[in-house]
Amino acid sequence: MDIDKILEILSYTIPSIITGLVAMYFFKYQIENENKRRNYLLRKEKQKLALPIRLQAYERLALFLERISPEKLLIRVKPSGSDSINYLNKLILNIEQEFEHNLAQQIYVTNDCWNAVVTSKNALGQIIRTAAANTEVETAEKLREKILKESIENNNPTKVALSYLKNEVKKIF
Repeated sequence: MDIDKILEILSYTIPSIITGLVAMYFFKYQIENENKRRNYLLRKEKQKLALPIRLQAYERLALFLERISPEKLLIRVKPSGSDSINYLNKLILNIEQEFEHNLAQQIYVTNDCWNAVVTSKNALGQIIRTAAANTEVETAEKLREKILKESIENNNPTKVALSYLKNEVKKIF
């Protein structure tokens, strides 16, 4: 009789335990899915808010690269005298000021993109310094000519960085 009672209790208990475990598994699965959905919606909302800011950062960096391109830089920054060293310093200072004005944009762009911008700025500075170091360059006008000639003959670093920037923006969409 004891064994019959135990079997009867087990016949009711085991299905209840199995049903409880299955229910617990499904509830756990449902809660995990709900949490994933909430996180996805939060991430999507954050991206919706951050996208205009990121695009604005890309726009500002594109403007920076355009402003420091040799063609536009030499038109905008005119020599104040005929001394090539003073003009060299004026050009480098202008590039550095433009760069410092856009430093905060690195927060919103990828590291590779920011590195492309910094490399472009540094390469342009090197092109200008190399042109000024040439013994044929004695005046500011000759320095301007040499810088333009170098930027036309060689691959303009600002155009390379701008191309990279455009590709980054295409990846966003």
